[in-house]
Amino acid sequence: MRRNVAVIGVMALLLVACGGGSDTATDTSEAVSETTQVLYAETTVVEVTTTTEAPFDISMIEPSIVKILSEGSFTDYESLEAYSFAGIGSGAVISTNGLVVTNNHVVTGAALIEVQIPGQDRLVNARILGASECYDLAVIDLEGDGYQALEFHEEEPKTGLQVYAAGYPAVDEYDFEEADYTLTQGIVASTNASGESSWASLPGSVLEHTAQILAGNSGGPLVDEDGRIVALNYAGNEDIDKNYAIPGSDVQAIVERLAAGENVESLGINGEAIWDEYAGITGIWVSNVKPGSLADKAGVEGGDLITSLQGLPMGLDGTMADYCDVLRTNGTDSVMSIEVLRWATSEMLAGQINGDPLELTFSFAQEFEDSIDYTGSSSYDYYSDYGYIEDDSGAVSVLVPVEWIDVDGTYNDYYGGPSLWASPSIDDFMTSFSTPGVQIDVSMDGYFTIYDLALEDYDMWSSSCSDGGTEDYDDGVYFGVIQIWQDCGSEQALVLVLGAEPWAGEYYTIRVLAQVVSDADLEALDNILNSFFVLMG
Repeated sequence: MRRNVAVIGVMALLLVACGGGSDTATDTSEAVSETTQVLYAETTVVEVTTTTEAPFDISMIEPSIVKILSEGSFTDYESLEAYSFAGIGSGAVISTNGLVVTNNHVVTGAALIEVQIPGQDRLVNARILGASECYDLAVIDLEGDGYQALEFHEEEPKTGLQVYAAGYPAVDEYDFEEADYTLTQGIVASTNASGESSWASLPGSVLEHTAQILAGNSGGPLVDEDGRIVALNYAGNEDIDKNYAIPGSDVQAIVERLAAGENVESLGINGEAIWDEYAGITGIWVSNVKPGSLADKAGVEGGDLITSLQGLPMGLDGTMADYCDVLRTNGTDSVMSIEVLRWATSEMLAGQINGDPLELTFSFAQEFEDSIDYTGSSSYDYYSDYGYIEDDSGAVSVLVPVEWIDVDGTYNDYYGGPSLWASPSIDDFMTSFSTPGVQIDVSMDGYFTIYDLALEDYDMWSSSCSDGGTEDYDDGVYFGVIQIWQDCGSEQALVLVLGAEPWAGEYYTIRVLAQVVSDADLEALDNILNSFFVLMG
């Protein structure tokens, strides 16, 4: 502190004039001269003390910036592998009793959260109090108290405001734990950047700034020169040096609700919007689910792809916008329909949030029980188990009974694409109605339409079977038409021929032919229609 002393000299000149009451004329100049008194005030020395505070030392915020290590089972979309270490993120202490604000994607779904406090050798355990996948915010509670907390920047941030990004960026993606504390400097470049991303959807604008952030900075604060929180970092693109942060006003608007244990605009997933043009798949990829959350109670698992919510397709624009708009419109306490693709098993499931849990979406016996008259019989009263098979190229997969041991995955020149057959005996499947099986062919050149494939060889089938009619088909991933053939041959078998194409992505058509000769085969058919999948590219 510096002290300044100012000396002020004050001189007051007081002139007092007196006049007589005589009528006689006099020399007034002489009278004034004789009667004027000049009085001088004392000179006074006044000591004034002013205080000039030293500039805030930005390094003083370090004890309030924590490194968060999350562990649990997280499923990666690219590799489809479950990994136990999610990596690291950053957080800002906002209360002396250990409340920390960070990103939802840093902590949600973790089985164990440990926090490194600057200056402490040991890791501190933390628990999640509340989270929001739409705001990408979460509040965690550290063990103990006596922490150094940061305050929020109360004014609306302006373009050009000098800011600092504090956190623990991981320079080496395989060495997250060794990430060191960093502080990068920049300015607020825009206060009106879009809040839409593949893992969050904020209702308003977010800040774009030039203080570089990297993986590991997620959840760390963007502070002003006085160390006050301007925003919370949540997204960045290091290739084009774009850095984004959630405005402090948005953080403050819901942080008390999160700290009180409320989940805001959240089903309890750690998710990201996916648009896979090769697979023809769009949706919200779920890497993990918080135990006991709404998603968990509905049966959603890590490795699921949410394809629709309340009947609305998800992720068509590569962002969480539609997902969060549905939550904001309906409220998370309402009953909402949900459909997911269980990627590991290629099964389509449907159910409800706050209602009926997920189950297989398509049951042939239920869907067509009024339109078929199946009376077939077989030595297969039931199948012991099911397993996935795929063609030689790995493009086509399907779930079939383990008893269907005869498998052929060679390329089909006629249709011009990959092909996959399975049966207890493919020869018997091809030449009679006594043996169940499945044949899946893909046409890549667009020559065969879904109707061509469904109605192919109509005359041949009509000579041996009764025409059971056609039905529209839609499982959320593929749509098309099914031709049903009943009472085929003396075995009275059932034959189903499906022509389908994907809802999104690269165009191709698929022909699925399945033969049913027992009640067990009806169950097998349900599994086939719920699991067949083509991955192109």
